[in-house]
Amino acid sequence: MITIRNLEPGDWPAVRDIYVQGIATGEATLETSAPEWSAWDQSHVAQHRFVALANSGEIAGWAALTPVSGRCVYAGVAEVSVYIGSSFRGQKIGDTLLKHLILDSEKGGYWTLQAGIFPENVPSIKLHEKNGFRVIGYRENIGKMKGVWRSVNLLERRSKVTGID
Repeated sequence: MITIRNLEPGDWPAVRDIYVQGIATGEATLETSAPEWSAWDQSHVAQHRFVALANSGEIAGWAALTPVSGRCVYAGVAEVSVYIGSSFRGQKIGDTLLKHLILDSEKGGYWTLQAGIFPENVPSIKLHEKNGFRVIGYRENIGKMKGVWRSVNLLERRSKVTGID
């Protein structure tokens, strides 16, 4: 049984550890280190960030939105991040978190969610596709990781309840 609740500042050490685990896979992000709380806090939408708690109370994963632009015309467009702790992967926690984030984002007026996912990260692509995302493009050699160019698939999910008029 997983419980989803709002991410609180005191959760940062566990959230950061899970982020570092994702970085270590080499398949989750181009980032090479986790930021300090203040930088992460400023870059993610405060109303749309969540943690998944295991029965033990341990934080098993997190999900959050990042604005894609500061321009007002893109106020309803955000990038999705979903990270699961290494000992909790394969337990459908990512699916639970992503579903929660999608519903919450629609209540908050977001009409488009996007994700940039390495083509090699098939489980993440399948998770997003299962939740209504579709591959809309391929960003070739968008950034370097350890001196090697990496490409990402760009996925998008358009809301069927928000921004449809």
